[in-house]
Amino acid sequence: MQSYDSDPKPGRLILPLVLIGMIATTYTFINRVTTNNNLELTPEETTVTTVILEEAQDTTTTTTTTTIPEGVVAYLEEITGEKIQVIELGKKVLETNQRWDDKVTSYQEAQQEFQEFIDDFDVYVQNFTNPGPPSSANNLVSNHQELVVIAELIFEDTKELLEGLTAPDTGERRNAALDSFNSNLDLFIQRIEQTVASATSS
Repeated sequence: MQSYDSDPKPGRLILPLVLIGMIATTYTFINRVTTNNNLELTPEETTVTTVILEEAQDTTTTTTTTTIPEGVVAYLEEITGEKIQVIELGKKVLETNQRWDDKVTSYQEAQQEFQEFIDDFDVYVQNFTNPGPPSSANNLVSNHQELVVIAELIFEDTKELLEGLTAPDTGERRNAALDSFNSNLDLFIQRIEQTVASATSS
């Protein structure tokens, strides 16, 4: 009786054995080569360089220069000088009044000094009023008119100070005139400074 193999595909057992043999042979060959030649198998390192591009910013600054007309400059210099002058006149008024309060000066001396202040501020107002700013500078013209009004109020205060000195009261009228004088003087100085600042910044 003839016997037959029960496995119709006997090659399925041989193929895995062949593959294992090939892998073992390759592994042995590579090991021998690296050992005999002192070779080191190291992973390849790749260096990646990152370039960052920054956008250049424009830092250019534009400067605008405004030229102030000569007539305006002359006017601003004039009222700045007159501000200094009125400050000095105001100090003299306060000093004279304080000497009278402290009984350091006589009635006749105080009366004479207060009269001199009236004369001084009369001249001051006249000098301040004219010539004024250039007619083309409309803002300065209106500001100057306001300054003249305040200067005239200061002049009236000096006359009231003398009236208060000679009044039959105990100094109330003179003190009220002095308060008005100080208030108008401070306002006058403030308005001059504002006028100069406005004209030079525009």
